[in-house]
Amino acid sequence: MGVSPDETVVIVPVDPYVEEDYFKAVKELSEQADKGEANLVLMGVEPTSPSERYGYIIPETDGPVSFAANFKEKPTKEQAQEYIAQGALWNGGVFAYKLKYMLDKAHELIDFTDHNDLLNKYETLTKISFDYAVVEKEDRIQVRRFSGKWKDLGTWSSLTAAMQDEVIGKGILNDECSGVHIVNEMDVPVLAMGLHDVIISASPDGILVSDKEQSSLIKPFVDGIEQQIMFAEKSWGSYRVMDVEKESMTIKVTLKPGNSMNYHSHRNRDEVWVVLAGEGKTIVDGMEQSVTPGDVITMSAGCRHTVIAKTELKLIEVQLGREISVTDKIKYKLEY
Repeated sequence: MGVSPDETVVIVPVDPYVEEDYFKAVKELSEQADKGEANLVLMGVEPTSPSERYGYIIPETDGPVSFAANFKEKPTKEQAQEYIAQGALWNGGVFAYKLKYMLDKAHELIDFTDHNDLLNKYETLTKISFDYAVVEKEDRIQVRRFSGKWKDLGTWSSLTAAMQDEVIGKGILNDECSGVHIVNEMDVPVLAMGLHDVIISASPDGILVSDKEQSSLIKPFVDGIEQQIMFAEKSWGSYRVMDVEKESMTIKVTLKPGNSMNYHSHRNRDEVWVVLAGEGKTIVDGMEQSVTPGDVITMSAGCRHTVIAKTELKLIEVQLGREISVTDKIKYKLEY
């Protein structure tokens, strides 16, 4: 079934802790966007306190729907009090718009011809938020008030307040700890002793140990870190970087049954696959080969290759070359 450009799209964060009235408000947000009075319609949450954790929308009027006069990024508590006195609302990060508007905006910002072309260029696109790329540059924005129960879990402090357990993953708190939470994605234990009001988050991409209030201030520090992405989950499976050297990288790849990599090649690196578990087949320069645990497949630079999983397929990929880069990938259409 095709989608009409006149369809309305609503972007809703996946993490609000909300009740039924919130979803009713989302429906009303969509209905407001359908009227076409503005290019974007945002949800503005009526503040319960001068929080430093949220951005603020200052509406032109105090009606249920108003054009937005101004936007303010996360302020100090004193500034937040001033904004609220002006009738400011929390920016809930919920957007509604016509699909045609976003397609036109995409063509303004990105050079692409169709969906497949955009998909192929995705990894090379500038990493920028929707707020910075679109919202801040749009003049015709309305805001719809929401006065129901809402909690944004976008900070560690608010997330831990909603957690039922103090520890997720492998972690131990001694009896002297209070107000401490551990979120551990790694397969090694984390031990905390004698700490108070602290969040400990451990993942393949890094480790955070912070006072809960200070944890909302991590963005400028994280933005300044240049770090190889060590783990990612995709629609086709996942990958985890196991080792990085000057001229090599070793990755563990897991493919879901029936899924595959793109048929592609690299200009500047060779690759080796070692199958650990599962069944599937590889296609290397058009030659098909069934693979099972213990099989080794080598691909030289310029060689077109893919692997297709029959069952869940796990393999080690070793990349070898002087220039190992995520942008060094040429994709091809595969017919089989």
